Amino acid sequence: MLSNFADTLPAFKAYDIRGRVPQELNEESAMRIGQAFAYVLRPKKVVIGYDIRLSSPALTKALSDGLNQFGVEVTNIGLCGTEEIYFACGKLDFDGGIMVTASHNPKEYNGIKMVMRGARPLCQENGLAKIRELTTQDWDPEAALEQMNVTSPGQTVRQNIHEEFIDYVLNLVDLEAIKKANLTVIANAGNGGAGVVLERLKGRLPIKLHILNGEPDGNFPHGIPNPLLPENRESTSKAVLQCKAGLGAAWDGDFDRCFFFDENGRFIEGYYLVGLFASRFLQKFPGASIIHDPRLYWNTCEIAQQCHGQAIVSKTGHAFIKQAMRQNNAVYGGEMSAHQYFKDFFYCDGGILPWLTLMEFMGLSGCKLSQLVDKMMERYPVSGEINYKIAVKPEVIFAKLKDTLEKAYGTPVDENYLDGLSLEYANFRLNLRASNTEPLLRLNVETRADQPLVNKIVEIVENCIKSFAN
Repeated sequence: MLSNFADTLPAFKAYDIRGRVPQELNEESAMRIGQAFAYVLRPKKVVIGYDIRLSSPALTKALSDGLNQFGVEVTNIGLCGTEEIYFACGKLDFDGGIMVTASHNPKEYNGIKMVMRGARPLCQENGLAKIRELTTQDWDPEAALEQMNVTSPGQTVRQNIHEEFIDYVLNLVDLEAIKKANLTVIANAGNGGAGVVLERLKGRLPIKLHILNGEPDGNFPHGIPNPLLPENRESTSKAVLQCKAGLGAAWDGDFDRCFFFDENGRFIEGYYLVGLFASRFLQKFPGASIIHDPRLYWNTCEIAQQCHGQAIVSKTGHAFIKQAMRQNNAVYGGEMSAHQYFKDFFYCDGGILPWLTLMEFMGLSGCKLSQLVDKMMERYPVSGEINYKIAVKPEVIFAKLKDTLEKAYGTPVDENYLDGLSLEYANFRLNLRASNTEPLLRLNVETRADQPLVNKIVEIVENCIKSFAN
């Protein structure tokens, strides 16, 4: 029994666990989480993997030990991407999966993401809340073992599934179409886990592939692998220009997100990729549904309408998007943060399949990436996601911002609180929401072909937030 366990309780988020190592997440807490996972879900076989962070192997072993103690057979697939855990739970014979990763968080963080059979996400409603409850109470695992009548511990085995994963995703795209694109591609793994898979793909893709920072390194010699940060984009952009490449791609640490650069080295906001992928899948499946998040969506809705499909809004976050996709039998789901979800990939997100799909689309259309997105960018300019640390509750800021905008622009056409505050006017809309993974408030603004108005609305929001500064 661990009466003081709550003193080092990991930070349970809406759909995963994140925390600083070792203050909020350590081997003791990881073992306890493994025990609770086994007790709540009663799995027989679980697959587990980890990202490149230096603390990941030890946390993974502790999780495995906790699962084994409760009789669970564990398959450790080693260094991998989050999407490989999804693949294992969706295609192979596992009752659940656990990925040790903090994605794009700072170096001192790590985290745990858990899924069930079929790659269904584990969230508050279907088990995560119970696991949290057990890890905050003076729970006695020994008594739980007696209750479950566990007579012998499980074992942990190692297995490499990279090739099976690669075979699966390659079968979801048309390699002949990719060949037609005649692409030279810069692929920046950011010293994250993507390099392992990219090296295996190098001989199987009909492209000229140049891999940057392909060696996995949890010391992050080139900074945290997070291409959303402007300072992390320059190396990919420069390489595209130097090699005269037709496409640049960069991944985050656990490579469940891929970010793109056009042939001019220009970073393409994820919002426009949602519209692009929506058009591709609605062409492929006429009349189908696609899911999008509430931060930015005018462009996505317009494209869905043009393609005679249905665009459905969902709260931001992988668990919410996946649930909405299943409920609506959607063929694709996208978030402007570069999470792309596919029905054919167990309704899950990943970073390799979007890259392959984009190259396929470029080959089928005969267009450069800039040609595919330029009109979208002109019609719907955006602010890019801007983050703010705040000193008061978000609701206080929401109330003042709403009042400020109503005084300047009148009553909004639409106002909702599906995910933070969304306000829509005739010529602009904005979303201001609290992050699910970090202590930040995130702002997104879009307009109808009016970049100066984007800047003006951002200024209004920033002045509103600054008025509450200490």
